[in-house]
Amino acid sequence: MSDALIRYQAASLAAFQQLREGETRLGQMLRYADLALPLSGALAVAKQQGCIFVLLGVPEDIGPRANLGQGGSDLGWQAFIRKFVNLQQNEFLDGSQILLLGELNCVDLQQQSQNASLATLRALCAEIDLRLEPVLLAIFEAGLTPLVIGGGHNNSLPLLSALAKSQQQAVNCINLDPHADFRLLEGRHSGNGFSYAKAQGHLDHYLVMGLHELKNSASSLAQIKKAGVDVLSYQQLFVREQAPWPELLKLWLSQRDPQQVFGIELDTDAITGMPVSAYNSCGVSVQQAEHFVYLLASQMQSRYLHLAEAAPAQHPAGLAAGMNDAGQILTALVCAFLFGKAQL
Repeated sequence: MSDALIRYQAASLAAFQQLREGETRLGQMLRYADLALPLSGALAVAKQQGCIFVLLGVPEDIGPRANLGQGGSDLGWQAFIRKFVNLQQNEFLDGSQILLLGELNCVDLQQQSQNASLATLRALCAEIDLRLEPVLLAIFEAGLTPLVIGGGHNNSLPLLSALAKSQQQAVNCINLDPHADFRLLEGRHSGNGFSYAKAQGHLDHYLVMGLHELKNSASSLAQIKKAGVDVLSYQQLFVREQAPWPELLKLWLSQRDPQQVFGIELDTDAITGMPVSAYNSCGVSVQQAEHFVYLLASQMQSRYLHLAEAAPAQHPAGLAAGMNDAGQILTALVCAFLFGKAQL
């Protein structure tokens, strides 16, 4: 597992930390895993030191490309961390509760994916599953809460499988996404993380919020209906405005087993104008996405946050603008999660 994970230390942030006399930045307060200890031991020590949350990056874009989509999600993590560590440390957010673990080592897989066939991309995506799941399982078993940023939505599968294994039962999930990502079991990619999780027995109740009625094929809609997937479509919530979406989320949660935990999934292509693998001009606002995360994080049963598909290079104004916008929005969503958990 050590080769699968690049653990960060304070020096890892030196290149992009912006320090100012008389101020303390969040990056100065973050905790780091002890390199002398195996991962499980380092996580146990971090918990003893007061850590609650674990930041983990997944710098890959193999999953989206294996789904015949655009690349660029390998830079989502980098865009986030550059903004997050430069936030102010103050009464509203305590960086000492956060372990900056590092990033999954995807360097060799990214290299192998260049000019690769579709079959190879899907095989490499499955390799990411194998590397990521044990890291996540160690985090869950240490009693810590992972916040996973970057990469494609393919990484929902190792998250759900690790959480289910730590709970020894299937878990629930709420996903803000124009797509259900419940495609056929045709080899791993960003469009079938949830269908694989369901088939493998890791996923029980699944709610897709913001699903676009005209961006999912008739066969896909039939498949999710057959699988018992619950849907609150974008058109229901924001075009026809049939009911207030926060109340519908609370109602859905109230109908679930209160002992059953769930994951919070957010495909950032749900957000209008976000630089992503599948750019969306008609989605939810950043503020609505923040409230979605905050509302679910404030529920005791929520166990992780996954922010997928941010692709800075896909910004219409270029990479620099994409790094700035993606970094700010990902940071806002992470803060919304932390603020929600602070209410418990």
